[in-house]
Amino acid sequence: MPSIWIQIDEPLLQSLNKVAPAAKRQRAEFIRQAVKEAIRKREYEVIREAYLHQPDSAGDADEWANAEEWKG
Repeated sequence: MPSIWIQIDEPLLQSLNKVAPAAKRQRAEFIRQAVKEAIRKREYEVIREAYLHQPDSAGDADEWANAEEWKG
């Protein structure tokens, strides 16, 4: 797995250590998850903006009102 080096200020490091101590690699995993979440959030924002600018037409929508009742 590639490594990256980042610099953070002391207050941010202290806050990070409160939620994800360096022991047992909790801090690295916390940062990985935070980056993944930020990327996912941005991707959803891009999709949301695209739909706001060009929403589906009524003809493209699923017609759930006429769906048959499922009896399982």
